Amino acid sequence: MKVYIRSSSCISAQKTFGNEDFLTDIIESTGTWLKPIEPDYKEFIDPKLIRRMSRIIKMGVAAAKDCLNRGNVKMPVAIITGTAYGCMEDTVTFLTRIVLDKEELLPPTAFIQSTHNTVAAQIALMLQCHEYNSTFVHKGISFESALFDAIMLLMEGEADNILVGGTEEMMDTGFKVLTRLGIYKRWPVSNLSLFATESKGTICGEGAVFFLLTDKPSADNLAELTAVKTLYKPKDIEAGIITFLAENSLKIDDIDLIITGKNGDTRNDNVYRLSLFQNKALANYKHLCGEYPTSSAFALWLASTIIKKGTIPEVVVEKDMNKPAPKKILIYNHYQNRYHSLMLVAGI
Repeated sequence: MKVYIRSSSCISAQKTFGNEDFLTDIIESTGTWLKPIEPDYKEFIDPKLIRRMSRIIKMGVAAAKDCLNRGNVKMPVAIITGTAYGCMEDTVTFLTRIVLDKEELLPPTAFIQSTHNTVAAQIALMLQCHEYNSTFVHKGISFESALFDAIMLLMEGEADNILVGGTEEMMDTGFKVLTRLGIYKRWPVSNLSLFATESKGTICGEGAVFFLLTDKPSADNLAELTAVKTLYKPKDIEAGIITFLAENSLKIDDIDLIITGKNGDTRNDNVYRLSLFQNKALANYKHLCGEYPTSSAFALWLASTIIKKGTIPEVVVEKDMNKPAPKKILIYNHYQNRYHSLMLVAGI
């Protein structure tokens, strides 16, 4: 059985939401934190509800609704999300009030909305969707775990038109902690020059990306999601990639484009220097959205849009082999060299 991406919606640090142009007007930012371009939420959410929602909830709901609209689907049969940080803004708010109010008379709203499944729950509440609803919190493979769940539901015939998303937000508190741990760079850098020099640390990112998955073929579908695989601390990632391709009756020569998760941190990027990739067309994406645990959702949005439009945006190209529009794309991403993921996307 085949799995298709019916539609997608992406809120990121670029003009990816509600914009038919495909990464032509690139936003350059100098700093260490790429913040998303947020839409006019009043088009998707009742204004009376907006003021009670944190950024991640608003981004998630807007991206989910836009994804459904683009797929001409009013009600999904399942809602599945992946997130590592969860609703960080509400979590920080609640913990701060515990200290300031000395654990007395605490407002419950921030606590209620601080749980990781809040985004999926809010989407269901607003749509009045009483179907399957789940959230995966698996660190660097949270989004991939959500995809696995959706694929299994489709294969078992339990659901169709499944809404799957990856969401993440960052707060000043978390950003400072992760910067001290050496995850992010300590000096400002242009996102468009992220790979120009070799140094430690990357740039922070956040966003919300949703997909509508179906097993029904259609000319309107964006692409086919052929396969997904995760690896934890693999000893030989090159062998792992070869095995993954073989499991899908493919060789590296069958792949037209490889999208990697390079993020400007030498410790991270050295992993992608594989002999397997030497003669392949390569593309990167984290200089556009930043680094965060579910950034692979942005990569899947990029790959499926490349397949549908038949063109590769110049801003993501690392090495161009002057080949025609790609029909098979391999996404390889890892998070802190622990959580590795592989995704195959193909034309329909």
